[in-house]
Amino acid sequence: MLFENFDRGIHLDTESFYSVCPEVLSRHIAKRCKNKIVLDPFCGAGGNIIQLAMTCKKDLVIAVDIDPIKIELARHNAEVYGVADKIEFIVGDLFEIYPTLKADVVFMSPPWGGPEYSKNKCYSIESMCSDKLGGGFSIFDIVKTIAPNIAFHMPKNTNIFECMWLGSGFGKVEIQQNIINGKLNSLTAFYGNFYWSN
Repeated sequence: MLFENFDRGIHLDTESFYSVCPEVLSRHIAKRCKNKIVLDPFCGAGGNIIQLAMTCKKDLVIAVDIDPIKIELARHNAEVYGVADKIEFIVGDLFEIYPTLKADVVFMSPPWGGPEYSKNKCYSIESMCSDKLGGGFSIFDIVKTIAPNIAFHMPKNTNIFECMWLGSGFGKVEIQQNIINGKLNSLTAFYGNFYWSN
């Protein structure tokens, strides 16, 4: 479910097994995010950047992660899919390097805090990257300076009112429930101009 090409040599570490977005969902999100320059500031093992690179065939995908091991995994997995040459890989902390980044779309799925997130009845965006003041709210403020369009992937139990509040500066927000095999998997909130594409 995580990678259709898993048996062709995909590499994952323990954390990636529970944090990688299922490929069917990554592919759907990539179609919504298609643009000239797309940035994933928390690329992890590369599930989303691979689909972004496959969708944005003539354009640039920028993959950032603070963990060099995750960048190695992402690069290897992108090579398995034959799209590594379409991706710029950067080891870096978003909170430090964001002034150097520009994109048309940011797709982001910041760390949710491990599998324990699902035990909460209502998940707060502030819980993401909780070692940073403001957590997910600070991350959102940062990525607004990078791109005018943001796709924010988050847990299924995220506080919807917080998602709507983030959209106040955009004038609109589309909150998509991601259902896989008949079960709610996660949410993706789209801020800015996103279009359905085939």
